[in-house]
Amino acid sequence: MLLRKVGPILAALALMLAVSPAAAVQAQPLRIGITQIVEHPALDASRQGFIDRLAELGYEPGVDVIYDIQSAQGDLGTANTIAQKFAADRVDLVLAIATPTAQAVANVIKDIPILITAVTDPVAAELVESIERPGTNVTGTSDLTPVRMQLELLKRLVPSARRVGIIYNAGEVNSVVQVNLAKEAARDLGFSLVEATAANSSEVLQAAQSLQGRVDAIYVPTDNTVVSAIESVVLVAERARLPLIAGEELSVENGALATIGIDYYQLGRQTADIAYRVLQGEDPAEIPIEYLDEMSIVINLRAAERMGVEVPASIVEQAARVIE
Repeated sequence: MLLRKVGPILAALALMLAVSPAAAVQAQPLRIGITQIVEHPALDASRQGFIDRLAELGYEPGVDVIYDIQSAQGDLGTANTIAQKFAADRVDLVLAIATPTAQAVANVIKDIPILITAVTDPVAAELVESIERPGTNVTGTSDLTPVRMQLELLKRLVPSARRVGIIYNAGEVNSVVQVNLAKEAARDLGFSLVEATAANSSEVLQAAQSLQGRVDAIYVPTDNTVVSAIESVVLVAERARLPLIAGEELSVENGALATIGIDYYQLGRQTADIAYRVLQGEDPAEIPIEYLDEMSIVINLRAAERMGVEVPASIVEQAARVIE
């Protein structure tokens, strides 16, 4: 009688053993490597938007997906090391935040999908063949900001301004692209640009100080090096009573005067929607790079007071957000 009961049990166990390896593979969570060039509020917000949106789409952290989050701390050598780690670990997907880290992983990883975000010009960075058809294992979102509109906002805020200082890292492709756009817009708007460069965050204060007495206002594009040390620029702008226009909203939260820009958290969420399509089997080579459609004015009235700017009521009324 016992043998009759044991037989079916053994058969069932054998069946379970036969299918368990495949089942175990399917039950394993996805592994997504996240790399960003440096930690600052805009890039951090993009990362969080990506994670939150994927959770909404069914990829719960720690259950359905394991994230390996790495920061290069502004060092290109470290960015390359992180890329090599992800390649060796054979992660299922990589999220690369900002141009230098996107270039690092794209140079190393050719057979794993790479999602990019906070990359100004993926074509100039040689990450994709075209915006419409990437043609590589790379796709995602661009944070190309409305540089001309931002300088137009500066002109509305400070009509008397003629010389505008621009601080950036000349080694960042995304920043060079924005500076070229700013030069073109400045010619049309009657500004002369005065450039100040910083190769790393420790040089940002000195770059900002070099503009004192030479400019009527300062413009900071979405440069990772400068934004990571935006407090230094704010300090100089306040002391010298120089209006400071930023390339993104979080810099305004941290003391810049104003921006017309994008929401990096929303940009991260939009990137997650594209990642979901890739995880469902779509080819990243065929998925166009996307831009965030919504742009909004953000004004910091406390900064305006400290920088000696009287913000016109018409701009306050148009602002999507007013920091008081």
